Amino acid sequence: MKNLLKNSVVVFVIIIVLLLIIPLPPFFMDVMIIINITLSMIILLISMNIREPLEFSIFPSLLLITTLLRLGLNVSSTRNILSHQGASGQVIKAFGDFVLQGNIVVGFIIFIIIVLMNFLVITKGTERVSEVAARFTLDAMPGKQMAIDADLSSGLINEQEAKTRRYKIQKEADFYGAMDGATKFVKGDAIMSLIIAAVNFIGGAVIGMVQATMPFSEVMTVYSIATVGDGLVSQIPSLLIATATGMIVTRAVSEGSLNEDVSAQFLAQPKAIMLTGAVMVVLMLVPGMPKIQLAVMAVVLVASGFHLERKVKQSAVREEMLEAAHAVEEASQAPSDEESYYRDVNNVYSLINVEPIEMEFGYSLIPLIDESSGGKMINRIVIFRRQYAQDMGFVIPSVRLRDSSSLNTNQYVIKIRGEEVTKGEILVDYYLALEPPTLSGEVDGIETVEPAYGIPSKWIRPENKEMAEIYGYTVIDPLSVMLTHLSETIKQHAYEMLGRQEVMQLLENVKKHSAELVDELIPSQFTYGNLQKILNNLLKEGVPIKDMETILDTIVDSIPVTRDIDVITENIRIALKRTITRMFCDGGQMKVLTLDADLEKNIISSMAKGEQGVYLALSPDVMQSVIGQMGEHIKKFSDLNQKPVVLTSQVVRLYFYRLIEQFYPNVYVLSFNEIANNIQIQAVGNITV
Repeated sequence: MKNLLKNSVVVFVIIIVLLLIIPLPPFFMDVMIIINITLSMIILLISMNIREPLEFSIFPSLLLITTLLRLGLNVSSTRNILSHQGASGQVIKAFGDFVLQGNIVVGFIIFIIIVLMNFLVITKGTERVSEVAARFTLDAMPGKQMAIDADLSSGLINEQEAKTRRYKIQKEADFYGAMDGATKFVKGDAIMSLIIAAVNFIGGAVIGMVQATMPFSEVMTVYSIATVGDGLVSQIPSLLIATATGMIVTRAVSEGSLNEDVSAQFLAQPKAIMLTGAVMVVLMLVPGMPKIQLAVMAVVLVASGFHLERKVKQSAVREEMLEAAHAVEEASQAPSDEESYYRDVNNVYSLINVEPIEMEFGYSLIPLIDESSGGKMINRIVIFRRQYAQDMGFVIPSVRLRDSSSLNTNQYVIKIRGEEVTKGEILVDYYLALEPPTLSGEVDGIETVEPAYGIPSKWIRPENKEMAEIYGYTVIDPLSVMLTHLSETIKQHAYEMLGRQEVMQLLENVKKHSAELVDELIPSQFTYGNLQKILNNLLKEGVPIKDMETILDTIVDSIPVTRDIDVITENIRIALKRTITRMFCDGGQMKVLTLDADLEKNIISSMAKGEQGVYLALSPDVMQSVIGQMGEHIKKFSDLNQKPVVLTSQVVRLYFYRLIEQFYPNVYVLSFNEIANNIQIQAVGNITV
């Protein structure tokens, strides 16, 4: 039985094809016509009761099958009409007699009106809607895919739900594309019905008068009944299928079945119903209008509208009372419910979870983040995460975005591991204009400081944007200001987000092509914790960890000599010299600050070893002098379009970096061994004792 059901569609299609070849007796012709009408009615009712188009995803295939069925029946009925002097079953004769009712001219006019209505109104409109729906669905696919990626990246959905949503989007695109093509079958079927009707009538008339020598009046009666009846039994199912097609492709914004939506949306507008009743009363004043019918309709509409409005008000009052009662109940039960919830120790752990990266923002900034309001913040974060992974070899965790009533409306706060590290303020309706070194003109605005780099700036109105650019300002939109601040903060604190779990994921990625290297090192010779410390050291100074194979190879080579984490890190930096050079080299040149030889000797002689390792014991005067000189020399790099770099010997590099990092976190300290041999070094300043 199960196999029979599986193959029933195949058998049915084969029967349809045979209808085009094998003559069908009138009795079986009646059976097939009834099946055709029944199937069309079922399809129409299904299309009215589905909630979304994908619930009836086989519709394009059914459309082709039903169209082929009608064409097969048309061929069989035409064969019978022309071969048996207009006799092709009781259904066709009954439809023809019912429509003609003894008047051939009126009957034909009604038949032509039905055919043209199907062709020009239903079919043509359905074809256009299907075409537009298919195009809009395909155009919207990239945006929907990006929205899913953003939700996945921000933690709103899991991987399985994202996979389900992507599959649904693909199915929608395939469905509407198929519907766009399938509607052409409906259009062709309507045209074919007109041609077959003309063939039945003209061909039947010629055969009746020439071959059967029937009188002209009898020919007209017999073949007009057969033509109209055959056309109607074909056009009625075609009309039902075309209507179902239109309903399917127009269900894009529905939330329930057609019956539910119509009932809910009509009954939700009692005032419109009462106003329509009032219009009916006005129409009674027009001379010659049927007053009884209009009066009955007006009374029904006004009474129905009044009854519905009273129900709507009662329902609103009831909902308010229920909400109030529910709120009171929640307020009374909240303490006990919360107390019982936290009796379970496992539930208490949910209170101590800390987000790696978190961003809170005020109410006015919601339009920049909320996708439903056109915000693009999430999409931009996704793009930044991908680019950072490609550059640095580390995938930053999801950024938790949430609004906060404790902040000013234009303010935002960036937190790392649950603690605030920086904050800023954005004027949504303004642009931020960064002041250039030399101004050619002033523009009106609100004085401020760019939050990521501390550049003096102004918030300017949109109408002043072009003038500010002419004067040399760099103009940035509010979203880019906030995203730049977030991205720079993440870069500075990326090393804090690299934990054991992330290290294990990086190693799993390396195992895909260098499993022997990982197995040789971890965990037999080196622990996950020590590897994490090394990677943290590299990220902290902005060195990419993308080339994990080189990093692991260097660790393997260094272990026989030393297990000091700092020494191994310096060896890795030397191994990554090409990567480090590329980051700071511009056109084969690198502009740097250098240390005086006496200063380096002073630093080396002041190194002392304690419980926490080697540290510098410089005198306060020397430290103050070095920090002061650094501040003066760093200003030179603002005009060089290059990050500030200090070049030292390998022995001094690490300790000099630790000396200045708290004062100048954006200054990079490199050693001569970390610079490629083909690079020309140009000193723009020298730091002395």
